[in-house]
Amino acid sequence: MSLLDLTIRNVKRNFRLYTIYLFSMITGVIIQFTFSSLMYNEDIMEALQNRDNFQTGVAIASVVVFIFIIFFILYANSFFMRQRKKEFGMYLLYGLSERQITVMVFYETLFISAISLVTGVLLGGLLSKLFGMLLMNLMQYDQVISLSFPVEAMLSTAGLFFLLALIISVQSYIMVNRVQLTELFHAKQRSEKPVRVSAVMAIFSLLLLGMAFALISSGKGSAFWQDYATWSMIAVTIGIIGGTYLFFRQFAGWLLQALSRHKSYHEGNTVLWTSSLRFQIRGNTLNLTFISLFSAAIMMLMCFMTINYKVQFDAVGRNLPNHIAFQSLEQATNAKIDDLIKSSKHEITFHLTHEGLVASPVTDMHMAVDNPEYYTSDILLVSQRTYNELIAKRGHKQSVKLQGNEAVTLSQGSDFPKRYAPGEQSSFTVRTDSETTFKLTEKKDYAYLGWASDPEDSMIKKPAVFVISDAAYQDLSGHADTKSFEIYGIGDARNAEELSKQVHAIVTQTPGAYYSSFADVYSKQIEGSSLMLFASGFLALIAIFALASVIYFKQLREATDERQQYSILRKIGVDNRQMKNVIRKQLLFVFFPPLVLGVLHSWFIIKYYILDSVQGFPGLTGMVWGIMGVYFLIYLLFYVSSTNIYYKIVNEND
Repeated sequence: MSLLDLTIRNVKRNFRLYTIYLFSMITGVIIQFTFSSLMYNEDIMEALQNRDNFQTGVAIASVVVFIFIIFFILYANSFFMRQRKKEFGMYLLYGLSERQITVMVFYETLFISAISLVTGVLLGGLLSKLFGMLLMNLMQYDQVISLSFPVEAMLSTAGLFFLLALIISVQSYIMVNRVQLTELFHAKQRSEKPVRVSAVMAIFSLLLLGMAFALISSGKGSAFWQDYATWSMIAVTIGIIGGTYLFFRQFAGWLLQALSRHKSYHEGNTVLWTSSLRFQIRGNTLNLTFISLFSAAIMMLMCFMTINYKVQFDAVGRNLPNHIAFQSLEQATNAKIDDLIKSSKHEITFHLTHEGLVASPVTDMHMAVDNPEYYTSDILLVSQRTYNELIAKRGHKQSVKLQGNEAVTLSQGSDFPKRYAPGEQSSFTVRTDSETTFKLTEKKDYAYLGWASDPEDSMIKKPAVFVISDAAYQDLSGHADTKSFEIYGIGDARNAEELSKQVHAIVTQTPGAYYSSFADVYSKQIEGSSLMLFASGFLALIAIFALASVIYFKQLREATDERQQYSILRKIGVDNRQMKNVIRKQLLFVFFPPLVLGVLHSWFIIKYYILDSVQGFPGLTGMVWGIMGVYFLIYLLFYVSSTNIYYKIVNEND
């Protein structure tokens, strides 16, 4: 019998064992082919405004997804190899060499990969239309997506999975070469011992977790993060990872030990489900720690990307609040631009010509704005009347009322906007032809002019703007240089890229002239955030599937190892209902703590480092809890499925 014949027989005989392996490979092909086909779909390319950025993003996402698939498949393969040690031992006894066994495994991998490629490409091609429509919907584009099977996508997917087959073969050779014959026949016979636990280490695990949560909840504005950011980050990392590990290694063991000493321990079925868990702690600690941290990472990824996507629609308008705005030029040039806008398909809703005074800061700009490096070196002083006129045109409730030497600084994007109470107002000095000191009544997260933009390079820098009282503006007039700006509101500003390019070309003929357009950034931001959400959704899908597989493999191994113990329970009179009850309690103790810690880790980080930075955007907290709720339901499905699998395995005949 040749190796090829032996391979075919092995695949047929172990098909049940290979089912999840095959399913994972097919899933990987579908996702890899989907990402690849997006780059070559002509309908999608036609709809996009930034094709090069999109193709680069899809290529990067494809690499990340494929690397993740490699690690997952290698984990699955190592499990299968351990399950087949006795089989390989027989081959070695019959005279096969390690190289021949590796070749046989390579044939098996090629066979599985071929089935996966054909099935995955067919399903991926059928689903690519749905995925393309979903992507267009996220980008809010009305584009019909046709069904396609790009040859380039099929070739790249096939090449990548052939590479994966080679990597798996190398891993298989290493594992077969390291195993001794005596180990092969006793691969599943392991005697676990209970972990030595102490109340001190159990409490220490809670202290580590508490320290991490306390540092996170102190917020970015606390002294811990402002003055000791590096040390705080190290402490949080140690607290989360170390605390989670010790929680399962020591606290869980201590809790089980405490239960075993309780006077009601031998009542009911407590002794049945706790005794097994005490012996499994040593082997399960890393698994449970991984599940907790991995769950937190999945939830944080989806929450962050979804928040980023939701925020972008409003954020572009906050960063570039004017549909078209530019520094006033010569009268003939201004008239030329005005005619150009009027002759376009975009209706003019308003046109204002505003003037401001140019001053230079004397006080440190950090007092007025966050991240001064993003602002121009000069300050534009705008009167209260002028500012409120533009706010009324926008329909925003951001008007100000000032008197005397009061001023409001516009620090758009600030994480710490603040309204100063009387007596707490900071002094800020500017210089025109002389020095003038203002009292800052508010640091407002709002923009009057917004970022200077470019159709190619997006946002560049933004003007630093102070709103001052009409009286103060009148007093400074004639003592400072002035700048005028043309500000337009237009219809369908989202699709004004072509108009923006034409206006920008005229304005930039004057070196250093300010220009800003909402359309320059909108398509880039929305397409970019949509692609990131789309890619992270697929990555989260693979991650959840990988997590489910890890749990499945773990339960399969433990249930197989404990089949004899459950057989004894049946012989001493434990019925099926009691056995199911024991399994549910045993697995609940394994499933519930990782879920709780995963939710806590992700919620604290999302709440204090993401949600607190975007408080002005409604509905985000509910959306975060919705994502966590969906994850909880998926995890609950894992639990129910695992209990059923566990029960079926322990009831199988030996």
